[in-house]
Amino acid sequence: MTEPVIPMSEEAAKEEAARLIASAYQPTTFRDDTPTPEVGDAPPVPQPGRPPMSQGATDASVLILAGGGAFSMVSLSAGVLMYLSQYADPIVCGIVFGAPTTLFLALARLAKRVRPEPEVHQHFHGDVTQTTVNAKNTGVWAKNINGR
Repeated sequence: MTEPVIPMSEEAAKEEAARLIASAYQPTTFRDDTPTPEVGDAPPVPQPGRPPMSQGATDASVLILAGGGAFSMVSLSAGVLMYLSQYADPIVCGIVFGAPTTLFLALARLAKRVRPEPEVHQHFHGDVTQTTVNAKNTGVWAKNINGR
């Protein structure tokens, strides 16, 4: 058995609508003040995005992605050209379209190697002792003993 629904008066409906609209624009906040544990037993959760890696690996992956994108654009345009012309030579298209990509990748590698080494300035205060170690390691298994 359900109770019959009594309709609201026009004035009560307007007041309820105004209350709902006003409450919709009120900011809602929640602050959790419980301290976070230093070490927990929960397993690590993979984070979104690229996984953490060294700077060299990051540089290599970006270079590989750029080369792959350039290669697919070149291959697609060469394929479309050969299909539309019906008599284009695949060897000539490979040379014409592949040369800029190869040149770009070679120049990128060259630019990476040409970068100057950073200057290192070391400033020492106090006494500095410099030692030179002359070690001779021979044989299949070598044991390095630097006498100090």
